[in-house]
Amino acid sequence: MKLSIATIAAVIATATPACAFAPQCNSPAAFSRSCSAVFSTMADSGVPPTESAPPSSVDDLPIPTNLPSDVGFDYVPLSGALAAGDLVQADQITRDALIVISGAKAKGREFVYWTEVKNIPNTDLATIERLWLQFSGGKFGYSVQKKKWRQSKGNFELWCKKIGWTTQDGDVERKKRWFGTSEFIYDVKKAPEGHLPLTSALRGTTLIKALLEHPVWENEDWRKQP
Repeated sequence: MKLSIATIAAVIATATPACAFAPQCNSPAAFSRSCSAVFSTMADSGVPPTESAPPSSVDDLPIPTNLPSDVGFDYVPLSGALAAGDLVQADQITRDALIVISGAKAKGREFVYWTEVKNIPNTDLATIERLWLQFSGGKFGYSVQKKKWRQSKGNFELWCKKIGWTTQDGDVERKKRWFGTSEFIYDVKKAPEGHLPLTSALRGTTLIKALLEHPVWENEDWRKQP
């Protein structure tokens, strides 16, 4: 099925995300919950840039509409954002989706504990992954990040460097900042493999590791189109 760019824009505009894995500081309540520790860890919860690099073409892009979910989640906004090249929005929708599909407790508190990742249905994670792979030419997605994780032999610091989550600040190499103006790269051509989607490490690295060790990656069934 093909949708026009106007339809894509309408779909994206109707998406009403929850807070991200670690709540964004866009309300007093969210600010008080999360911002006190926000400067100490990578991918700190904050406000990403408002624009992505423009896609090479966004007219009449074919957007998958058969997007299965075991919990009834609507992935059309994610599909539309990725097809339109709006990686900022797609990244946010992805994190918000993971909150919802991780269960009622995660949805209620508006972020996910690593112990809840096992609750994410294979079907849903597979749908998310196929969309990211399709619209990034195989460059972005959790499976790509998992490949880089294996190459890094489970070394988190080396993994961050491989996927471009670090930057050189004078003589010091540090994790890129998410709080305020994001330093991450929302451009398929410029970003390293595995750079997106982002996952907050505000509460440590166990959440990222749990996603990369999810049972869906144990075989290649997730690649099959529905």
